[in-house]
Amino acid sequence: MPTPIPRDRRLLHIYAIIFIDVVVGSAVGPILPTFVKQMERPQVWLALGTALFLGMQLFSAPLLGKLSDGYGRRPIFIVSATGTFIANTLLIPVRLGALLANRFSDGLTNGMYATVRSAITDISPKEELFRNLGIEGAILSLGFVIGPGVSGLLLTAFDVVEGEQARVVVIMGVLLSLVNVVLSWTLRETHANPPGVTVAALKTELVQALNVATLWARLRTKDKQHNGLKTLVLMQLALTFSTGYYNYFVTFVSFGALQLDAKGISYFFMYFGALSVVISYVFYTYFADRINQQQAIIWLAALGVPVLIGYGLVGTSLFWLYALVTIDCLTLSLIQGLIEGLMAQRTTDVDRGEVFGINQAMQGLGSIVTTLVFGLLSLIDLRLPFAWFGLCLAVVAWLAWQRDEVSNPSDTQPVA
Repeated sequence: MPTPIPRDRRLLHIYAIIFIDVVVGSAVGPILPTFVKQMERPQVWLALGTALFLGMQLFSAPLLGKLSDGYGRRPIFIVSATGTFIANTLLIPVRLGALLANRFSDGLTNGMYATVRSAITDISPKEELFRNLGIEGAILSLGFVIGPGVSGLLLTAFDVVEGEQARVVVIMGVLLSLVNVVLSWTLRETHANPPGVTVAALKTELVQALNVATLWARLRTKDKQHNGLKTLVLMQLALTFSTGYYNYFVTFVSFGALQLDAKGISYFFMYFGALSVVISYVFYTYFADRINQQQAIIWLAALGVPVLIGYGLVGTSLFWLYALVTIDCLTLSLIQGLIEGLMAQRTTDVDRGEVFGINQAMQGLGSIVTTLVFGLLSLIDLRLPFAWFGLCLAVVAWLAWQRDEVSNPSDTQPVA
């Protein structure tokens, strides 16, 4: 029997960094309404903060990706972790201005996820690439739902009174982000002998990142070098539109018919997180590398559409909310890692950071669009955004089906 390939310990180190980062980012979710509750139309201010945070990635992601190709992945991890720590300290005064300052600052350095995917691809054997990137995608999804759960446990364990809940959660976020600064400093480099990058190249990268038309042109150029990349990025973009429901959920369950408080929101996400980690671990460990990933995306997206629409129809029923999130974990929550695995196969050591940076910039643009859309739709009816999310997920299924129709056999054969 062949000797098993040893797992690179740097993978576990990277997973720890991104898990803490996304937990910190999402832990504040249940207390965000506190920052805007005194404002007229609070859902609009929450949407604005989200758009500001995600929109900053439009230019920061390609820039950080280029820097990681030129100087290595580790420096970008350090810069991003430090930026998150500073951004979280800005939240200590619980007021709207602090929230907007945090969203701007944190979004500026949150483009590190292009570097994350590059670093994982750097050290992943070909036969383990889907699994390793799938685990990364699962950690992101898991962190989005575990973060609020951690907040709930903290508030419950210490029986924090309502007026102090936001401040306590923010302090927890500051401490956890400090841990990530330490972890980033101790990470060993994954990109051997980076060639460096000139100031002129960085200026060009920044100008191109701020120009959406140029961003699209760069994607088309990369698609010529790596056949099928453009369609995968478009699938990721449509998925970003649909997963805007992660950012909208707190608004919906706080101000909608359910009227959940911070603890109720946290308990829900604790269930979501626990179930998600089990299902994602089993799927990416035992199935993702052995199935036709393209067709799996089609089916998972198609089955996820009625789940997203159903969220808007739960009314005051916690039973149906929990039933739908169970199906969610078995369908649409699994798609992210599959798309990233297919995308990673179309990169090289030379342009990996750049490709993932372009992809994350497109996701940043998509996040702005979907946040503005669900913000406007929520003004009409708080249930209406879920129709938008469902429609976007249907586009993911359609794009995957179109690509499956024209793919070469090598693109859709299961990995042995």
